[in-house]
Amino acid sequence: MTMITDTEIRRKGIEALIAALGEVHAERFVSLIIREPFDYTVWQRSLWKEESIEEISRKAMAYREKQK
Repeated sequence: MTMITDTEIRRKGIEALIAALGEVHAERFVSLIIREPFDYTVWQRSLWKEESIEEISRKAMAYREKQK
């Protein structure tokens, strides 16, 4: 894996948000993150607490296929 710069991570992150949410909702998401204290690691650990990694992967692959 090639290391990329912080600027490139930010650019790709914004592009991913826009692709997933659209420009308006991506902007809103960023605003929410800045405005409210948010610990991504804690949030991520509790997000799919009841699901196995296999189930999460299956859902992600199904979602990807649906988007094609």
